[in-house]
Amino acid sequence: MTKAPTRLWGARFEGGPSDALARLSVSVQFDWRLAPYDLAGSRAHARVLGGAGLLSDDELTRMLAALDDLEEACKTGEFRPTVADEDVHTALERGLLERLGSLGGKLRAGRSRNDQVATDLRLYMRDHVRLIVSRLVELETALISQAEANMGVACPGMTHLQHAQPVLFSHQLLAHVHALSRDVSRLRDWDRRASVSPLGSGALAGSSLPLDPQAVALELGFDAAAPNSMDAVSDRDFAAEFLFDAALIGVHLSRLGEEIVLWASTEFRWIEMDDSYATGSSIMPQKKNPDVAELARGKAGRLIGHLVALLTVLKGLPLTYNRDLQEDKEGVFDAVDTLLVVLPAVSGLIATMRVNTERMEALAPQGFALATDLAELLVRRGVAFRDAHEVVGHLVVWCQVNDKDFDGLTDEELAKVSPHLTPDVREVLNVPGALASRKAYGGTAPDRVQEQLTALRAAVDTQATWAADS
Repeated sequence: MTKAPTRLWGARFEGGPSDALARLSVSVQFDWRLAPYDLAGSRAHARVLGGAGLLSDDELTRMLAALDDLEEACKTGEFRPTVADEDVHTALERGLLERLGSLGGKLRAGRSRNDQVATDLRLYMRDHVRLIVSRLVELETALISQAEANMGVACPGMTHLQHAQPVLFSHQLLAHVHALSRDVSRLRDWDRRASVSPLGSGALAGSSLPLDPQAVALELGFDAAAPNSMDAVSDRDFAAEFLFDAALIGVHLSRLGEEIVLWASTEFRWIEMDDSYATGSSIMPQKKNPDVAELARGKAGRLIGHLVALLTVLKGLPLTYNRDLQEDKEGVFDAVDTLLVVLPAVSGLIATMRVNTERMEALAPQGFALATDLAELLVRRGVAFRDAHEVVGHLVVWCQVNDKDFDGLTDEELAKVSPHLTPDVREVLNVPGALASRKAYGGTAPDRVQEQLTALRAAVDTQATWAADS
């Protein structure tokens, strides 16, 4: 006799689902990764059933032992879902029934797949967000280490991808660290809001059984149980918010990737990528391609897409649970997988790249990048900025017409353009002087950049501690 498949529903149906419905409905091929979290929830739920007198002490002991055995079988691969299992919950109930017989059916009392899956997904995400933060910390650390190793190295600061003003290369690297640090801050803030347990909400209205959702929440590491059962089973804000955070991390990685592509180009030649983080060409022997940076840049579109997809699913859904919510998981899972693959590769690329300091410093003053410093010097001497802007603009034009740079001007040539341009203006017509003058808070002066390094080191240490605290 063929054994009927385990289903968590169907008593009021005369027959089973059509093949087409079964293929559409099945989710175990992707939600199986929730198995450890579903089993953790089952253990907590079993203890609450025992506390409510719905399982005897002996039944609870046998139930917990069976759940532990099932978890070990899942880890080793001895127990796996089958094509007949609709989802992770169905598969695990089948495994429990195989071990306990009818006793295994008692675990379903007082809970629904609606509150189970919402709880499982929160547990999975809270666990994996800490892994993502650990990888972000590694990238921040790589950037900070490069900033420390190249402290004092000047490079062209750009706007519109045109030379604007000289900056310390460390200042530019740390700009990326600040963006990544905000990403970590958002994920930590996300975790505070996600630390609410839906388990105990049932299908939508809670349970008439004497259960204790707060006890379940605390056992599972949540701060509290959900205060509204309808909201608990329908809320996917936590998934959408995570996908926003992931998308923004993707944008920040894409921006860093774009800069690396530029820095490694023949035109820039600011850095040399380590061979272990570059690829070659199948036809051009000389090529060394920044594939890590390009892939990081490309993955941003994937991460943004997952956010848009989930928001579109959630838009206009009535309370409470709707099967549309099955679409909440694949995007989340892929976003997690994507970040956990991309971040270590970018960290390795940054940690191993070699900086061409001579090239950077030679380029730093080019393009009349010291013009603003000269204008501000005139302002400090009492010249209105409008007038100072005009004077320096005329000087730039004069230099272009006469094919000269600032550092090649004579006293007479300066005076010819404007009487404000006395010989002592040369104190800011050099890169070290220009950098030192940018000493306002947040500026690129060496002392200010050193302050950033110290503060960011401390912040990253705190982030690493949080990520390790599971």
